[in-house]
Amino acid sequence: MKPVIFGLSGLALTPDERAFFAEADPVGYILFKRNIADRAQLRALTDSLRNLSGRSDLPILIDQEGGRVARMRAPEWPEFPAGPVFDALYDIAPISAIEAAKANAQAIGLMLAEVGITVDCLPLLDVAQPDTTEAITSRALGSEPLRVAAMGRAILDGLRAAGVVGVVKHMPGHGRARLDTHYHLPTVTASDADLEVDLQPFRRLNGAPMGMTSHIVFEAWDRDRPATLSPVIIEQVIRQRIGFDGLLMTDDIDMKALSGSAGDKAAGAIAAGCDVVLDCWARMDEMVEIAGRLGEMAAVSRHRLDRAMATIAGVEPEGDMAALIAKRDALLALV
Repeated sequence: MKPVIFGLSGLALTPDERAFFAEADPVGYILFKRNIADRAQLRALTDSLRNLSGRSDLPILIDQEGGRVARMRAPEWPEFPAGPVFDALYDIAPISAIEAAKANAQAIGLMLAEVGITVDCLPLLDVAQPDTTEAITSRALGSEPLRVAAMGRAILDGLRAAGVVGVVKHMPGHGRARLDTHYHLPTVTASDADLEVDLQPFRRLNGAPMGMTSHIVFEAWDRDRPATLSPVIIEQVIRQRIGFDGLLMTDDIDMKALSGSAGDKAAGAIAAGCDVVLDCWARMDEMVEIAGRLGEMAAVSRHRLDRAMATIAGVEPEGDMAALIAKRDALLALV
């Protein structure tokens, strides 16, 4: 098995993709709007991926956060709010905010489980700062680390109750970035002491099954390499100081924050200590290059993968989506 998660080009596997994926045997797949039409089509697509891999516990990922980051949209599916809505409720009713965040995540999870999606790249545990890029503040759960952790835990619990694995992101924190990593490489100059604030939510949720790195340079820890490519940050900060021993995947390596060829970036991330590379854009030449540069998944990484997927093994999705949305809306009406 290759330690990479690939994107798909369209609504169904092409013959070339089918042949390539059968040979490369990637860890899993990630879906985007281009892969989604309706329930029947999406379920057929996820079933085809499981059949191709021969793995019933195949990780099939999506970014379904709510707000602007949502691949499954109305009118086929309900719309969901983003993190700041729950942060606002927390100001006046913390317990209600936690309950609303869990109900919302459980409803999202039920929506995903219905169509065979097993992993949601949620929650964000990034602690917002006054000058944080809008790419994060429009999605974040707030600027106070303990409330971010509390709502993050509720989100993980809600997803799991629906039979979906959550992914904490973006380790070791994206809240101090002033630039959007989709387009630029941010550099954070905060001191090691100040960065303790950013680590707190991740440390409190260090038992999460999966995590995602950030493409950010932290001068206090490694002046030369972004977190995704830094063995210092991955080992000393994420694994040791945070204490995270779950499956660690990169953020999308196609983002402009990283430079070099697709193969260079993928190999560099694995060499730095990431368990899995995330490559989202389904460009066949780049996928072939990545597969050629990566060896088989390391035994420790495979153990982390199996352990993460085991958290939903045998879980029968709980709850009624409409009732959970109604509960969430009643709580959010307090704001």
